[in-house]
Formats: sequence, structure tokens, C-alpha cells
Amino acid sequence: MPIDWLAVAYTMLLSRRMDELEEQVLTPQGKVKYQFSAKGHELVQVLTAQFLTHPHDAATVYYRSRPFVLASGLTPGEALAANMARDAGPSRGRDAGVMFHLPSRGRATVLPSSGDVGAQYPTAAGWAHAIRYRVRVLHEPEWRGAIAVAMGGDGSVASNGFWAALNVVTTARLPMLFVIEDNQFGISVPSHLQTPGGNIAVNLASYGNLEIWDGPGYDPAETARILDEAIRYVRSGEGPALVRLEVPRLSGHTFTDNQAYKSPERREWEEAHDPIPYLRGYLLEQGLLTSADWDALVQRVEQDLKEALAWAEAQPEPDPAQVTRYVFFEGEPPVMGGLRPEGALPPMGHDEPRPPEPRRRINFVDAVLRVLETEMARNPRIAVFGEDVAVKGGVHGATRGLWAHFGSERVFDTPLNETGIVGRAVGMALAGLLPVPEIQFRKYADPAREPIHDLGFLRWRTANQFAAPLVLRMPVGFGKVTGDPWHSFSAEQEFVHMFGWRIAYPSNAADAAGLLRTALRGDDPVIFLEHRALLDTAVARRPYPGDDYCLPFGRAARLQEGRRLTVVTWGAMVPRVLEAAQSWPGEIEVLDLRTLIPWDQEAVLDSVRRTGRLLIVHEDGLTGGFGGEIAAVVMDEAFEWLDAPIRRVAAPDVPVPYNIGLMHAVVPTVERIRQAIEALLAW
Repeated sequence: MPIDWLAVAYTMLLSRRMDELEEQVLTPQGKVKYQFSAKGHELVQVLTAQFLTHPHDAATVYYRSRPFVLASGLTPGEALAANMARDAGPSRGRDAGVMFHLPSRGRATVLPSSGDVGAQYPTAAGWAHAIRYRVRVLHEPEWRGAIAVAMGGDGSVASNGFWAALNVVTTARLPMLFVIEDNQFGISVPSHLQTPGGNIAVNLASYGNLEIWDGPGYDPAETARILDEAIRYVRSGEGPALVRLEVPRLSGHTFTDNQAYKSPERREWEEAHDPIPYLRGYLLEQGLLTSADWDALVQRVEQDLKEALAWAEAQPEPDPAQVTRYVFFEGEPPVMGGLRPEGALPPMGHDEPRPPEPRRRINFVDAVLRVLETEMARNPRIAVFGEDVAVKGGVHGATRGLWAHFGSERVFDTPLNETGIVGRAVGMALAGLLPVPEIQFRKYADPAREPIHDLGFLRWRTANQFAAPLVLRMPVGFGKVTGDPWHSFSAEQEFVHMFGWRIAYPSNAADAAGLLRTALRGDDPVIFLEHRALLDTAVARRPYPGDDYCLPFGRAARLQEGRRLTVVTWGAMVPRVLEAAQSWPGEIEVLDLRTLIPWDQEAVLDSVRRTGRLLIVHEDGLTGGFGGEIAAVVMDEAFEWLDAPIRRVAAPDVPVPYNIGLMHAVVPTVERIRQAIEALLAW
């Protein structure tokens, strides 16, 4: 495609002078706190942006990607305001100044960046998947030909995110381009310690379903040729591609890095391969401008940068009173992400159960399956995926039959990589789909901690520009007949500390149905915990509450009224608490929280103010468990009503063992709960 070389030159010069202004003036003055120079990387990034002209192209970037974002439409004033932490920056002072996002301004959408190296790749893979989904499933031909691009340095090719995305896009042949800017160093670590031989393109030469280009990222004609060919290839629908372009890194990793680890020969090579002199020579040689034109362009950049700096310095500081906004949806739709911006979000249903068959009780797992099936039939943007969820129907049976009913575009298996599962889901949600990924067991979510954490505060760090609502399902806890340290994890408190996630932990089939449907019609990401010991056991069976029942989050269930003691619990501990409380009819009030974020503080406080005593029972470990948060709130808000100390029954700080006797010594039993009740009543 034609290249606007004058625009390329302008943006490269602008980026270079902005880096130098920050390095030489603004950072020493303390006006910029973090400075990550892109000097040497400009040509690759600006040319890539030039080629991304499809309305649904999107790119994920990293901390050295400012030239790309400038070429995609970010103004120099906004860029400086971002690094000066002013309210006019894209994140309004919330994120570091080099972490960008940008709804499309005529070129690619810049998806929210992450501070975690390699995290950008699975998100781009998810956008690429959404392109195909919107063409094939939603029948939107305007998405045809769009691509996703992920930009990263040579150090990032060692990351889990890179390999997760590589497997996703090559196995599914998705329209994604990896652009690797190889400057030979990850901070100070040379590239041969990131990948054997120091060249990822050579190492991937035999990788299936992946086209590869390798060349210079400083030569205008050759760099443009490589990028043009690669992007045309991906647009054609043939599959993904990777471009590795060697570039100099003319400044340190950050402004404090003196690059003493580089050899004199490497420094000489870098100075000799600065892309800006290469570009000037190319433009003069091609007759695209004269020396006087170049000098005039330099002067224009200087004037524009001076005006941009004055504008940025005049912008206000962010309002501290606003800092807690946008953790969750507040009624104002984001610019991009989820179903609401496109008017595709189904309305909430009623909040009272209306069982079509009141006398027929169903299993917890069947309630989950029925909600997935009915909501998928109602909403074509829902996609279910994970390990073994398709033909097999899930190792727990929660997706059985969905593949046959809805087909492989909407129900599909994934590579065995939880980072890839969650990261792909993020990209799909940003592209307007509703992903419902499954993590097979709670413990297996640990490798995906990075994308789970990043997703949770994505809305917050973009100041509501972007959001990625999805429902992440995972079985948790001990099994009916045994446990073990790997499949019996609960550890919900780790998710509670991840900002921006709503967390559901139902104890029965009716609540599971109502909470899952609410999650599928909501605006926030939800972690939906399904306890293994409840999936097909009698204690969790309930009548199905109807196909339009939506149970609000943050509404506890009062399962039993009592006047002397409040017991707060959730999940598989609910039936055990009810059994333990049978010895004191009319004296024990039992509350099932049902959701942990948010949790029903008012119901708990109201109950404690009436009973004067509180026992908290949970399966998770005692130290740092969610029961401590409940106890702290009650102490703050209802201390004067307490007639006894708050007590907790929880697991000791060890994993769940395999031996059944040892398991019963760890997981709270009915007898342990009964003893705690008795002790509190005797206080």
C-alpha cells in the first residue's frame, strides 16, 4: 500500500525529540518520573501503524511503543501529559506514562497495555479470534480482512504470554502478526539468553502454520517491504505471521541505565544504524524531499513539541476524589469492550425464583449447564472454551452437549495453557464478545494469575475507556470422596485481592443458576466458583429457578433464623453449618454469603446486632482468609453489640491431603463447627 513518507518522518522526528526532551529536561526536573526511550525503534513502529488502516485492526503494545501510538493518532500533548501524570493523559494519571490505550482514531485501536512483559500477546490473539468469530458467527462482513498485531521486544519472546499466544494463533490459524523489535537486550540480558542463538525467527523457522520474515528495522525500504508483505499475508486469511526486525536501542532501558554492559563494538553498530539518518538519506535519494524540506520538518517538529509541552503543563492534576472510580461498572458505558457499547447486552431478569417444575430438583452442575445453554441460545456473542469443554463436555460435565448444539465456533477446546485461555478471553471481550472460559481446577488458575490480575483493573487503569466483561468459571475445593493438593484448592482469598473482579461462590443449584445468569448479563468480569463436592450431590439440589432468574450479587441468603449466634459461611461449608446448627433449634442464624465481591455487609451486621455473636466458617486457609475481612468489618461497625469474641473455623495453613482421614483433619467438619458453636454459646 502507499506510504505517507512525510508523515513517517514527522512522527519519527517527533518521537525522537520527545524522548530527548524528557531525558534531558523533564526527567531531571522531576516532571517525568519514568522515562522509557524508544530511540532506535521508531521506524518499525511508525511504519506498522501506517499499514493498519482497517477499521477493526487492533494492536497490543508495550512500554517502548510510544512511536506506534503517536502514529496511530495520540497527540504529542496527550503523550507528554501521560508521562507527566496529568489528567489529560489517556489513563488520567492512573497508569505509568508509557502504558497506552487508544480507541481508534482512523488507524488501529490500541488495546490497553500491561506492565507485565509478554502479557500483550494473548490479548492480541483474543482480538484475532474475535475477528474470525464476528465474521463467521455474527455474520459481520465488515470485520473481514482485519488483523491483530502484537508488538514486543526480543526479551518478551521468553515469556509465557508469547508462547501461549503463539500456540493459540497457530493451532487456530488466526489473523495475528507478531512484530518483534530485536534490540539484542532485555534491559542488560543479551538476546542469546532469551532464545537460543539470539534470533527467534531462526528458531521458529519450522513452526507449523506460521509465516516468518526477518530483516533490518532501520532500513526504510527493506523494513517497509517486510511489514507490507507480512501484513498482506495475514490479511489474506492464510494464518498468523511473525516479523523479527533488528533495531538499535540508542538509550538505556530507562533514563537511569548507562548501558555499561554494552561492548564498544555494539555501541558503534547502534550509532551507525540509527533509523533517522537512514530515513533522511532514503527520502533525499528518492526525491521525496530536499535538505531544506528536511530542515523545515525538523523546525516544525520543534515548534509543535514546544506547543504540546505548554499545553501539557497547563493541564490539571487528576482529582484525588476520583481515584476509586471505575473499578466496576458505574452506569457509564466504556468506549470499547463488552456488549453494552454496541447495545447487545441482554437486560437483567427478575430476582425471584419461578421454578417451572417446583417438585423436581436438579444437580448444581445441571443448573450451570442449563443456564449456559439458554443464555447461549439467547445471546450469539457468548463463546465457551477451555480444556476438554467441547466434545468431552468438560471433565465435570458442565458443558456436555454444548459443542453438538452450538458448533465448534462457539464451543471449543484450547491448548493446555491457562495464560492463553484467559488472555485470549480478554482480547475477545475487548472486541465485543462475551467469553466464558473454563479453568479445569482452581489450582490450574495459578499460571494465569498475570492476565487475571491485569484484566481486573483494566477498566480502572483506562479510566473507563475500555472494559472486558467475561465469566471465568472454575471448579474449586475438595471432592466428594477424596482430596489432594492439586485438585482440591479453594484459595478464594487470592481472587478477592485482585481489583475489579466480582466473585460468586454459590452453595446450591438455584443460586448457581441465578448468579451465573446475572454474570452473563452483567458489565464486569466475574470469577464463578463451582464447588466440586456440590456438583452432583443431594445437599446442593434445588428446583431450577427459571430461565429468566437473575440473582443480584451482594445479597446473602438467610437460611435459618436464630437469636443467639450468627454463622456466616459460603460454598460447601453451608450444608455442614446447617447440619451442625441442628442441635440448637431457634438459636443459630445462618447466612450464606453467595458472593464474596461484593459481600452483603448489611445482612451480616444486622444479624450480629441481633444475636451478639459471630462465627465465620470457610474452607480456605485461616491465615489471610476472607473470614478475617468479615471479622474486621464487624469489629469496626458492630463492636458494641458483641457479647463474645468473633471466632473463625477454617482450614489450617496446609494443602488439602489425598488421604481421606488427613483431608477431614484439614477441611472443617460438622463436628469442628459444632464445637465452635457450643463454645460461643457458652461464652
